Amino acid sequence: MASELRTRGRPTGLTGESLLAVARDVFLEKGYSGTSMEEIAKRARISKASLYREHASKSELYAAVVENWAAAGRDAMRPALAELRGSADVRSGLLGLAATMRTGILSPPVMAMRMLVTAEAAAHPDVAEGYLEQSWQRNIHNLAAALNELAEAGHLRLEDADEAAEQFTWLVIGAPLNARMLGGDAGDTPSITGAVDLFLARYGA
Repeated sequence: MASELRTRGRPTGLTGESLLAVARDVFLEKGYSGTSMEEIAKRARISKASLYREHASKSELYAAVVENWAAAGRDAMRPALAELRGSADVRSGLLGLAATMRTGILSPPVMAMRMLVTAEAAAHPDVAEGYLEQSWQRNIHNLAAALNELAEAGHLRLEDADEAAEQFTWLVIGAPLNARMLGGDAGDTPSITGAVDLFLARYGA
């Protein structure tokens, strides 16, 4: 009976998305080259054999971690875009969206994953390409759709919604993202207000 109680109280090993979360923590902490399958198995409380049954190699596990992260953040701007569409004042709506973008994209978890994928882009180009498409490009596409709706309602003047969405994104987060990636202070970069006003000088109705 005592043995049975100890077995019931023992923490179970992690699988699926919980395992990927543990693996992500190890990759972010130690980098790709410094990460071992043994360390991940240990933290997930499973055997190496169990880990290899779920993910056949470290490179496959890394790809699964990045894909899972991109999927979790996919369409992350949708709530802010919904507010933009429903805003009575386009400038106010764009300012709210810009603030959401800076907060999300420059958050420590997102920056850490971006730095990891960037560092491994040459060694794992397919992973980097998938991350770019499913995270960055997906949000650009969603922004373009929202801007196009505003243009159809007469609030913006657009020739190419995708181009306008790309320009808005870089106006808002280009300088602070560059500063943060290189270890600088994102607070010293141009303001959100200036970025939005510059965008509206070009595209405002």
